[in-house]
Amino acid sequence: MTAKVREEQNGGAATSSVSPPVGSSVKDSPAVERALARSKLYLLLSWSYLYPEDDEFLDYLQSGELVEDGRAALNSLKAALSTPIDQETEEVLQGIADHFDEVENWISAEGVNWDMQDLRDEHRRVFSNVIALDCPPYETLFGNDHVFGQSYVMGDIAGFYSAFGVQLSQDIHERLDHLSVELEFLHFLAYKESYALCHDGPEKLKTVVEAEKKFVKEHVGRWVPLFSGMLKKKAEYGFYKLIADLTAQWVAFEIAYLGVTPQPYSETDYRPANFVSPEGISFECGAQDKGNELSLLMDEVGAQNYLDKEKPESGQSGSA
Repeated sequence: MTAKVREEQNGGAATSSVSPPVGSSVKDSPAVERALARSKLYLLLSWSYLYPEDDEFLDYLQSGELVEDGRAALNSLKAALSTPIDQETEEVLQGIADHFDEVENWISAEGVNWDMQDLRDEHRRVFSNVIALDCPPYETLFGNDHVFGQSYVMGDIAGFYSAFGVQLSQDIHERLDHLSVELEFLHFLAYKESYALCHDGPEKLKTVVEAEKKFVKEHVGRWVPLFSGMLKKKAEYGFYKLIADLTAQWVAFEIAYLGVTPQPYSETDYRPANFVSPEGISFECGAQDKGNELSLLMDEVGAQNYLDKEKPESGQSGSA
């Protein structure tokens, strides 16, 4: 169930029944509360997907603070939305609240007894030590069946980060297109929206809100719905299955809230990048030598195994 989106012909843009105001007065405290609440919810999800390097996140989870902070942000968001809230929006918000209840129940029944190794083992079970092709938390593995298509998408993501002066921390050993990184970027943008409402004026506010809309429409809103379904299927049970449910519901709400219409990937669009030689020809140039940059990229995205399977057993051999 997704929040209701109302399409209007207004310069070709879609608007939502709960869409954020652009150019709101600094006195519009509900707008500030909405931005801060959304920022917090993005951050909680971002933390949940990172590999647990230390016990900080586990302590946060076991103490009940993650659920407590999530509920507080959700209640603040609901109170600050324009009233009356339509039924579908009410249902999606209730669905998110129910998922926090499920996380709380899991903590009480199982998670409270976990130590760091248990959480790490669960992360490895679901995501493995290498890129898990059955639920990869990397955007560029969706909708790009060629390694060069992945490079284009990665460049676009990097452009968003650069435009707002942010870069990966050296403490985070992940790629730019990892789900945790993209969610934290949206956390940053929503927080920046709250600051712009109070201090920067309508022009800078518009820039931030448009960036949120574009990033959700062109990136998160396209691949995360499919990824969430894949993660639920892979995890089957436990913490990451619950986080997959929560993520799917939250992204559905955000798509409606921002009034955007992404073109989501379907299962048939999920094709790990592949390099296919012309029929009957196998190339033996340095591009496939071990240690070559292209070979390393193909190994990273899981394409090398596919290449090995698809090499013709016989045929003309050429060199570049």
